[in-house]
Amino acid sequence: MTSTGVEDVESFRLRLRAWLAENMPKARHRGELIGSSIDSGLPEEEEMMGDRARQRLLYDGGFAGVCFPVEYGGMGLTPEHQRVFCEELDGYDYPALLQLPTFVPCAAVLLEFGTHEQKLEHLPRILSGEEVWMQLLSEPSGGSDAAGAQTTAFRDGDEWVINGSKIWTSGAWMADWGLALVRTNPDVGKHAGLTVFMVPLKAPGIELHRIEMLNGVDDFCQEFFTDVRIPDSYRIGEINAGWTVGTRWMYHERTIGGGSPYLTRPAKGNAAEHKRRVVEPAVAVARAAGRLSDPLARQLIGEAHTLSTVGEALGERLGALMRNGAMSEHGAGLGRLFNGNARVRATTIGYELAGSAAAAWEDEDEEVGRNGTEFLVRQAACIGGGTTEISANVVSERLLGMPREQTLDRNVAFRDIPKGPPAGSR
Repeated sequence: MTSTGVEDVESFRLRLRAWLAENMPKARHRGELIGSSIDSGLPEEEEMMGDRARQRLLYDGGFAGVCFPVEYGGMGLTPEHQRVFCEELDGYDYPALLQLPTFVPCAAVLLEFGTHEQKLEHLPRILSGEEVWMQLLSEPSGGSDAAGAQTTAFRDGDEWVINGSKIWTSGAWMADWGLALVRTNPDVGKHAGLTVFMVPLKAPGIELHRIEMLNGVDDFCQEFFTDVRIPDSYRIGEINAGWTVGTRWMYHERTIGGGSPYLTRPAKGNAAEHKRRVVEPAVAVARAAGRLSDPLARQLIGEAHTLSTVGEALGERLGALMRNGAMSEHGAGLGRLFNGNARVRATTIGYELAGSAAAAWEDEDEEVGRNGTEFLVRQAACIGGGTTEISANVVSERLLGMPREQTLDRNVAFRDIPKGPPAGSR
């Protein structure tokens, strides 16, 4: 123990190493994101049940929520302890599907802005794997303009009544709760009339539709809210102060690429994951297309390896700089900007390696042919989790000090801003 009563890092490492060896299953090849194209071969429902069980194992063993306060079920330790946790986790399976967005950004937002009662009720359930959370942020009419939310909540006594729609919610059909940014006052500027609520996704009045993508993934969802009633005790933060919560929410979302003390993933596994997502598919496509000896194909594989290496090193560097205070929290936008564009390029490399077979293929040519459908949805990597355009603005304005982008809707009541159809229209 240190003088402050906190377990020292090396003692923690040794205790954790012994516990993992005795209790945790060995690592498997599987996706980290819900809807990932890296498949374990198991149905997503079964994979999620397994991750809930693995999270419960960590919780019962006293190793859940390294940086969460003890009073809310965590360990109350430091980001350095979390770094050690991720290092020692190499080689073991872990509750990957719960990391995004249950822990980051949802639990991080709840920890920062929730009331004591909200945190007492929900954080231990999140840390034990009992609750899975999603973020209800994007809307059909809003794109990446989160402040342009048209889903409304109006107060009726001690309750709020929600109407409208959210979209592109990954895995909502498997989730228990969601964080929702909604419009509570249309008579003020769009950033001033927002409020954040916790919403139980099985509440009466919520209709959920799964969306099938061009590549066959159908994990994204759209939710329709029709007179959904929730108590005021589900509100996060002050009324009409949701943008204060929202800006931190989106910061936590950008730390998915590295730097968050609430995100658990094997340290060396990051490099392995980069390689498996970028380099190995490129080699497999070149081999299936009979191009391994082709100088141009080898050059493309080299480019894929470079993207993987730079992305992994950038994540480590940004995380270290933000932990040490040498870079502001907005540095997370730099990682998001690179990774989004790098994933688009990696998908394009696969398409270029596949050649004409990516446009038309036989069943036995799936290894080559599926690059065509992946190429058609490649731009999703620059949209999901906040667009790279938004991250470019963050980097230019918050890191480089460039002038803010001009907007025409500042100081204009939200109801007077020209906009598309309401979010709930069908």
